Amino acid sequence: MISSEYSKFENKKVLVVGGAGFVGSNLVRLLLQNVKDIRIVIVDNLLSAEIINVPKSSRVVFIEKSITDFRVLAELKDDIDYVFHLATYHGNQSSIFDPIADNENNTLTTLKLFERLKDFKNLKKIVYSSAGCSVAKKTYDEAVATTEESPIELHQDSPYSISKIIGEFYSAYYHKQHGLPVVRARFQNVYGPGEILGAGNWRGTYATIWRNVTPTFIYRALTNQEIMLDNGGCATRDFIFVEDICRGLLLCALKGDAGDVYNIGSGVETTISDLVQYILEMTESKSSLKTMPRRAWDTSGKRFASTVKSKEKLGFEAQISLKDGLIKTINWTKENFELINQCINKHEKHLDYYLD
Repeated sequence: MISSEYSKFENKKVLVVGGAGFVGSNLVRLLLQNVKDIRIVIVDNLLSAEIINVPKSSRVVFIEKSITDFRVLAELKDDIDYVFHLATYHGNQSSIFDPIADNENNTLTTLKLFERLKDFKNLKKIVYSSAGCSVAKKTYDEAVATTEESPIELHQDSPYSISKIIGEFYSAYYHKQHGLPVVRARFQNVYGPGEILGAGNWRGTYATIWRNVTPTFIYRALTNQEIMLDNGGCATRDFIFVEDICRGLLLCALKGDAGDVYNIGSGVETTISDLVQYILEMTESKSSLKTMPRRAWDTSGKRFASTVKSKEKLGFEAQISLKDGLIKTINWTKENFELINQCINKHEKHLDYYLD
């Protein structure tokens, strides 16, 4: 449980890099709801996020720039207690289309941020958001729970996956070399309210709109559109509700050992075909399913995380089941249809030029 721990954020200053994004904005709202006296600084260039996700509060300062901007870095003072580094170039397919943009918004963000913070004395903890896909065994055979100690394979599926693991290398290096109190949080497949399809700027592929599997399936089911199942939906993932991932991040900040890494997931393996069936039933959708070939770049077919270490060391367990989380996400999608459609439609002019 995290509820008793919120008091530790009282009278603290928190920097959330990528705080206008899906996970970042949920984290900020969770802190605002539970901590009365807190100062939060959000840095986000809105590349894959929307300004509407930034809470309007006197306790929040929003800087619409990249953390790689030297002026933003120069203005950071050694009065920050906690840093949550959630900035990313979303996601695999966009990074394949534009590896340079991925490097600028994934790798450089981490390196420049850590280089600026390395001599800060007030910092209690930095939490770096990594990705479980960077470590999970690349297989379509039976999956085994990925532990924090699982070996990292040389052959990665995308620049995004490479960038995330490079961020872990920098985390380990800056901790060892400079004593930077970095904790690595390995995300599994996060879903939930606040993930806006089409958020941010056009990034060269349909993945700008159809960001992740869960919001895509929900939106298409609610609108009775055809739903594509890559490789027949045989892949498996570890789905974790956004509120749970935010609690995991807070526990990493409060209880995680600097220099260490923790899986933040549900520990439950779910097939994509089961996911879509849940969504179709819950939405009473008339959508048809279309089986597509396996995506050529995607070799990480079946995976889920071991949560043993995060439970023992952090006291973390996912509390919201997939079905309960899907209900919450479906209801949020219905309530925010106008916003979602606005974000999808703003990319319409690009769609004729799309090449995958």
